[in-house]
Amino acid sequence: MTDRIRGLRLSHIVQPIAKPVSDAKVATGRQAPLAAVDLLVVEAVSTGGLSGLGFSYTLRTGGTALMALARELAPGLLNEDPSRISWLWDRLAWRTNSLGEGGAAAQCIAAFDTALWDMKARRAALPLAHLLGAHRTAVPVYNTSGQYLQATIPEMRDSAEAAIDRGIGGIKMKVGQPDSTEDMRRIEALRQVTEGRAALMIDANQQWSRSGAWAFCRGVDDLGLAFIEEPLAARDHAGHGQLAGRLATPVATGEMLTSVAEHHALIEARGAGFLQADAPRIGGITPFLKVMAMADEARIGLAPHFVMEQHIHLAAAYPGAVWVEHFDWLEPLFEERLEIAGGQMLVPAAPGLGLTLSGAARRFTHETITFGELPPAIAA
Repeated sequence: MTDRIRGLRLSHIVQPIAKPVSDAKVATGRQAPLAAVDLLVVEAVSTGGLSGLGFSYTLRTGGTALMALARELAPGLLNEDPSRISWLWDRLAWRTNSLGEGGAAAQCIAAFDTALWDMKARRAALPLAHLLGAHRTAVPVYNTSGQYLQATIPEMRDSAEAAIDRGIGGIKMKVGQPDSTEDMRRIEALRQVTEGRAALMIDANQQWSRSGAWAFCRGVDDLGLAFIEEPLAARDHAGHGQLAGRLATPVATGEMLTSVAEHHALIEARGAGFLQADAPRIGGITPFLKVMAMADEARIGLAPHFVMEQHIHLAAAYPGAVWVEHFDWLEPLFEERLEIAGGQMLVPAAPGLGLTLSGAARRFTHETITFGELPPAIAA
């Protein structure tokens, strides 16, 4: 008998960040400091007794919008076969077609899509990475959360020291301030910590012009950086291609792109040495697998953006050069902790994503709504 989706629980969770952070977008006056992460969480159960957990996120605005859109989409999944993931993704995409490709529609679909992939891997009693054909059981990991621009140099150095002591293999720091000499001072300070101990990356968060990016990147091109992230506007694919072609240091970008088509355009322009696709932003695991195939064909690296809880599995299934990004911001939402050792993050051994929502997740929940029938453990 074919299994069916029996019930869905949707939650809008707002996870505070202990210390609000600022990057170059704040330094240039384009955004306010980031103080919380909004998540759309989908819990799905089937008539066969299987469950799946998925989530998407947004920063600063849009959490209530994702929840409202999910409320409209959820009834269309009830009584459908949860194993028909690609077909269901297309069905949801067509229902949101008038909203355009990518954006809030893709981020909403991503939460449903990830829950179905989690359920599929649990059905197979495999970690998601292994269901996808894992090329490795651990992935090189770098930390970002401690090196934002609001941190003083001593704070930044202390955070990097703690991350390296924990076994993290790379440290990424924020740059892109109006005063480039201050950026250079911070880079040199952090190099004193990482030299010979960990890889170092820098991230300008799209704040340079083409000429400004070339001037700065040329000045750091001999420092042995693992990559230079988002030197230009996210969709300036031609500019990224021109810059990447002139540098020895790999360019990393792609986190702000919201569709497979945008990633294809970036790859065609040879704009990335490391592609930083973000599964929740492009619609979930189903489209992410298409992006992975394109990146592999182009023989470029993969360094997915944020949500290590999902991306550890996808990065482990990538055959080429790869990094996974470590943030501890979402850790309070789950009972489990990802293991790190020897510069690598270990793929969880539990089936699916290997995640269970914590009591804290329930406390940070602003709204929930259920559809269909749910077992008491989820409905509570």
